[in-house]
Amino acid sequence: MTRISVCIATYNGGRFIREQLVSILAQSLPADELIISDDSSTDDTLTQIRQVADSRILILTNPDQRSPVCNFENALRYATGDIIFLSDQDDIWFPSKIETMLVYLQDYDLVVSDCDFIDEAGKAFGKSFFETFHSGPGILKNFLKNTYLGNCMAFRRSVLKRALPFPKETHRATKYLIYQDVWLGLLANSLFRVMFIPEKLSGFRRHNNNASPTEMTLKSPQSLGRKLIGRMLLALGLLKQILNIA
Repeated sequence: MTRISVCIATYNGGRFIREQLVSILAQSLPADELIISDDSSTDDTLTQIRQVADSRILILTNPDQRSPVCNFENALRYATGDIIFLSDQDDIWFPSKIETMLVYLQDYDLVVSDCDFIDEAGKAFGKSFFETFHSGPGILKNFLKNTYLGNCMAFRRSVLKRALPFPKETHRATKYLIYQDVWLGLLANSLFRVMFIPEKLSGFRRHNNNASPTEMTLKSPQSLGRKLIGRMLLALGLLKQILNIA
């Protein structure tokens, strides 16, 4: 049997985390474990998680506080699955997300699904993510403007083994808004088989208090100079990983 891990990074996500966890736990093909790394939340995030009371949930504390990249890396280090899904703290998974993506993962190593944008009430609005950002594979395309959406991503353990540990360049570049989704996506695009699938399998919630790496990536309020520095650091990290340079 294929073992499924879902990795979630949380920070002050108490408002929506319960709804997200319920949608993951209610999948038509269930996950075997939910690894949640919390970045020292000051609201009721941990209380909401514990109230879900499911034995598949493992709660961790991120030792590198206030770092969304390190928070996700912390969760990924504890994942034991053959297939790993990433999840933001405030979205909604549609019932067949895991089941649908596993079909594609029989032939590919990393898969990204489309998603609806949803408001605070969970109502869909506007065009889908792929339609809005013209998502698709391609190293140069995504190096210039990332369309790898972490909360819509699933990948084989072979990808995770090559991606961890996240390179120091990626850690240094967090101020340049380079996150785990672009790192995993470009690494997989360089070394493995990647597929963007048309099915919309989740609702990507947009609201005023989004703290997820995905939301921060989309906002990306950087100068051109800082973006260039960030991309240079990312390129260096990718090159080292591809060439297996320590």
